[in-house]
Amino acid sequence: MFKSIELTKTQYKMISETLQQVGKLLIENRLTLAFAESATAGRLSAEFSLIDDAGKFLKGGVACYDACIKESLLKVDHEVIKKFTPESMEVTKAITEGLASLIPAHILVGVTGLTCPGGSETEEKPVGTMFIYAIKDGGHLFSERMNFQGNREDIVSHTVERTAVLLEQNLTFKSNL
Repeated sequence: MFKSIELTKTQYKMISETLQQVGKLLIENRLTLAFAESATAGRLSAEFSLIDDAGKFLKGGVACYDACIKESLLKVDHEVIKKFTPESMEVTKAITEGLASLIPAHILVGVTGLTCPGGSETEEKPVGTMFIYAIKDGGHLFSERMNFQGNREDIVSHTVERTAVLLEQNLTFKSNL
């Protein structure tokens, strides 16, 4: 159902290169990017802001850690949160869609998940479960459920890395069409 991913130090170092490559692809294709972040709480926006010429593609982001912010700012239906939990693909999709009315960008990426105990974790959805959902020009670009091992920092870092890899894969594939 989901991928369990552990990255080595070499792979971790490569993320910087991947982020730079994503930045180049976004600039080459004249695409803009924005984030709706729950579990990563702004880390994606921060990491992408460090890419060379980030001002040419990064529009911004919304940290929506609390469910109330998901509802009030990103217009996620309370019943969706109640039915699926704040840490679910359904809510991740909803925050991504809700971001479109706040930040105009070609690519919108939403992230939710469980970085520590105390959320909606279960045996089927343990701590380390993360959800990524991306839209490009109003249509689904990619989505993925993953499970990372480690502490909060590790889980968030791995999520940033995986988001960069997914963006690179999809932007490379799309620009070769």
